[in-house]
Amino acid sequence: MAKWLRRLTVHGRVGSMEFTLPKLPYAYDALEPHIDARTMEIHHTKHHQAYIDKLNTALKEKSAADLAGKSVEEFISSLAAVPEDIRTAVQNNGGGHANHSFFWQLLSPEGGEPSGDLAESLSTVFGGVAEFKQKFAEAAGGRFGSGWAWLAVDADKDLKILSTANQDSPLSLGLTPILGLDVWEHAYYIKYNWNRAAYIEAWWNVVNWKQVAENYAKTHLS
Repeated sequence: MAKWLRRLTVHGRVGSMEFTLPKLPYAYDALEPHIDARTMEIHHTKHHQAYIDKLNTALKEKSAADLAGKSVEEFISSLAAVPEDIRTAVQNNGGGHANHSFFWQLLSPEGGEPSGDLAESLSTVFGGVAEFKQKFAEAAGGRFGSGWAWLAVDADKDLKILSTANQDSPLSLGLTPILGLDVWEHAYYIKYNWNRAAYIEAWWNVVNWKQVAENYAKTHLS
């Protein structure tokens, strides 16, 4: 996994301190009216915190020396190296921690649109920004049950749209995510009820495209 991604999202390391809940770079109500304050507060302080608590519990039960000093992204990138008796717990709860830590950075009240190299690449690969958004929305809306939609970069530096179930991460597939959307019901149900499509449409208004562009640029430095 690229070193820049570890620097971006690590919150605690095994062997030095417990994994901890990252602070949001904005207030809970900053994304109104597109994502409501109550959803943000519950999503952050309850759901994300629960993943962290369960991850820390699983790791406390295993004191293997080869786990010391690893970031959660390193665990998710190399699940086969995680002891089998805690592997599922690390995949689910470590994935939940890594995915959410990444997701919070991808939201901003400033919104905007893709620009520069990122916009050019989206046009080259998907036929345009609008076409990219449509394909991404289809991946998010078509995910059966709980999961995520992603824009990721593969080993050949190519852009890929994919979706994963539950808290699975593109990192486990050897891909580097640069944009992700949580489509678990807890991410939108208070405001949008059953209407995931309306949530996806509203979410485009609060995407932190500056961060996405930085994520994309860094994949070409490693």
